[in-house]
Amino acid sequence: MPVKIRLQRHGKKGKPYYWIVAADSRSKRDGKYLEKLGAYNPNTNPATIELNVDGAVQWLQNGAQPTDTAKAILSYKGAMLKNHLAGGVRKGALTEEQAEEKFNAWVEEKAIKVQAKSDGLSQADAEAKAKAHAAEKAVNEARIAAATPVVEEVATEETEASSEEE
Repeated sequence: MPVKIRLQRHGKKGKPYYWIVAADSRSKRDGKYLEKLGAYNPNTNPATIELNVDGAVQWLQNGAQPTDTAKAILSYKGAMLKNHLAGGVRKGALTEEQAEEKFNAWVEEKAIKVQAKSDGLSQADAEAKAKAHAAEKAVNEARIAAATPVVEEVATEETEASSEEE
């Protein structure tokens, strides 16, 4: 039975949400699956990915073939690297401890990169809000300045009219 690691679409129209599953390649896209490995939400920035890395590695070692998108997601979360390191351990190039150390170092570096991106996005969002607030404040001040002379003219006309009556 040929097994694929692929995405199974959920969510509503225009708001996709995917499950990462190991499924028989002959089953339908959203049909029966063998095991749910995680979830992928492309609606957030950066995209939210929850993945059972050990389960994905187990399926890869058993011969499951990931689709292109699933392979990109597995690479992003480190499942492909862990599978590669496990192959090195089987061949005797690495010890289990060395492989685990390399994988953990990679995961920490990746977490720092993702955090930097989300910080950059939040900073850019804050700058955009500040710029919009400044522009709105300038428009309001201009509007107030344009309305102020009209009020003064009306007030001076009323004082002139009351002085003429006296």
